[in-house]
Amino acid sequence: MLIVLLVVVFPFIWTFLIAFQRLRLIDLQNVFDVKLTLRNFEIVLGSPDLWRMVRTTLIYSIGGTALSVGAGLLTALALRTTFVGRWFVRAIVLVPYVMPVVSAVLVWKTLLNPQFGPLNVFGLEHLGWDEPIAFLSERSHTFGVLGIHLTVPMALLTVIVFEAWKTFPLAFLFILARLQSLPKELEEAAKVDGATPLQRFRYIILPQLSGVIALLVLLRFIWTFQNFNDVYLLTGGAAGTEVVAVKVFNYLTGRNDVGSAAALGQLMSIVLLAAFAVYYRYGVLRQERAVA
Repeated sequence: MLIVLLVVVFPFIWTFLIAFQRLRLIDLQNVFDVKLTLRNFEIVLGSPDLWRMVRTTLIYSIGGTALSVGAGLLTALALRTTFVGRWFVRAIVLVPYVMPVVSAVLVWKTLLNPQFGPLNVFGLEHLGWDEPIAFLSERSHTFGVLGIHLTVPMALLTVIVFEAWKTFPLAFLFILARLQSLPKELEEAAKVDGATPLQRFRYIILPQLSGVIALLVLLRFIWTFQNFNDVYLLTGGAAGTEVVAVKVFNYLTGRNDVGSAAALGQLMSIVLLAAFAVYYRYGVLRQERAVA
C-alpha cells in the first residue's frame, strides 16, 4: 500500500493539482500555494490544432493496435505447428520487442533514408519509383497503381508500421500461450468432420482467443495512445505525426508551461479511462456472467 501511494497515487494527485494552476518550471516549488484556475484547460481546449492532434493520435493508436495484434495473431498461428528450427524462428520474432527503441529507430532511419537508404535504392532500381520517398519527413505521398492515384499520409503511416513492428511480439507471446493451452480434441474432431482450416479457425480457435485478444487490444491501445518515444525519435512530431504525448512534451519543454502540459495529460487520462470502461463493461462483466 505504501509503494502504491508513493508511486501511483501521490504523483497523480500532484499532477492533478498542477493542471489547475498557472505554473512555469520555475514555480514548481510553490505548487501548493498557487490559486486554482481553469485557465490551463481553456488554453488546451482552445488550441486551434487540438482536434487535428486528437485525430492523429486516434489514427495512430487504432492503426498501431490493429496491426500489432493482427500481426501477432498471424505469427502465432504460423509458428504453432512443429517444424525444424521452430525455436530459432520464435526467438528471431522477439528481436523487435527486446531491441532498445533508440537502436530500432536508428535502423529504420538508415533503411528509410531518402538519399542512401536501401529501401529507396531498391525502389528506384527495381520498383520503378520516379524519385526517392522521404518516409519520415513527407506529410503525404501520391502513389500511382494501375492508373489510380492514391494519396497516403506517408510519415504517419510509417510511424504506425514502426509501432506495429516493434510491439507485435508481445501479442505473439500472449496468443501463442493461449493457443498452446487449447484442447486439441476439438480441432481433431472438426478435422474428421471435414471442416476447412478457415472454418476451424473461425468457429473453434477464434472464440477461445477472444478474451486474450480483447485484453491485448485494450493494453496496446492504452500504450500506443500515450506513446511518446517512437514518434518523437522518428519524426519529432513533424509531417503530420504530432500526437498528444508529443504535444504534452512541447508544452513542457518548448513553452515551460507545466500547467497546460498537466491539463492535457489529464485529458489523455480521461480517454484512457473511457477505453478501460468499455472493456470492463463488454469484456469482464460478460465473462463473469458467462461463468455464473
